[in-house]
Amino acid sequence: MTRPAILQSGQSYTFRQYFEMPYEPEDILAEFGYTLQRSMLTLPQSTAALDRLEDLKARIQESLPYISLTSEAARRELLIAPILLDVVHYTHAQLRIEYPLIVSDQLKGSLDYYLYSVGKLLVVEAKNADLAKGFTQLAVELIALDQWTESPQPILQGAVSTGDIWQFGLLHRAQKQIQQGLTLYRVPDDLETLMRILVKILAPN
Repeated sequence: MTRPAILQSGQSYTFRQYFEMPYEPEDILAEFGYTLQRSMLTLPQSTAALDRLEDLKARIQESLPYISLTSEAARRELLIAPILLDVVHYTHAQLRIEYPLIVSDQLKGSLDYYLYSVGKLLVVEAKNADLAKGFTQLAVELIALDQWTESPQPILQGAVSTGDIWQFGLLHRAQKQIQQGLTLYRVPDDLETLMRILVKILAPN
């Protein structure tokens, strides 16, 4: 029996709407001809000197007892943005916030954070601190980036974050496969590892 289509012909969809869909991520990705694999990822880490790391960690540890992370604005401005700004410091990557991208009626919207230099990185802030649905949105945005970018990179990388938890995803372009990393990185406990992964993605050399 043929599975009913999730996406309706002639209807427009934004990235945010994929977050709100009740369907399994595998079924949503199948609409675009991509598959999903969940596995442990061993991501390369930069060995560069991170001269701001201890200061960033101290500031986060000092502020966490006094802030509430129940709002999207708090998570973005107090945790995600400071980390990405330091990544820009180390890599000199370009950072675009709420970057508009239109590939088709079914692949369009604003990318929360798009960083690019030698490498490219999408970061999605998980709305309502829902990491699972946030990953679905990330996967769809990676598909849009795959179809939009002229870069010859064989793998596109992204992360979804609640601010204090980060999860990575890879898009293997030739295989049309999204790989969801099962490892979660916690801030501030895993901050150094997280930073070294982010820096390596954008400044691989």
